[in-house]
Amino acid sequence: QVQLVESGGDLVQPGGSLRLSCAVSLSIFSINRMGWYRQAPGKQRELVAHMYSGGTTNYADSVKGRFTISRDVAKNMVYLQMNSLKPEDTAVYYCNAGKSNYMGTIIEYWGQGTQVTVSS
Repeated sequence: QVQLVESGGDLVQPGGSLRLSCAVSLSIFSINRMGWYRQAPGKQRELVAHMYSGGTTNYADSVKGRFTISRDVAKNMVYLQMNSLKPEDTAVYYCNAGKSNYMGTIIEYWGQGTQVTVSS
């Protein structure tokens, strides 16, 4: 089992910045993949960014160059730095972990979500 707790969501003006945090209950090195997803009202949940155990990252095209996923392995924390925020970034942001079980199957775990609202 992996427990994930997000924090850092807030109301921010367009062009502003915000950093989301995700506290992970296990060593990050034991998890195959960490990520951030978001879900806007009336829309499907979508990938924002992934970071694999080796450090490789990938981003949705809509956030490339503006968002950065990072981790602090000593603290078992994952972060999402969001810069140049736009109203269309408004969504509930979820921390995600993909961890293989003893059979090699990847099990997905989710946090409860944190609201990010970009508005003037």
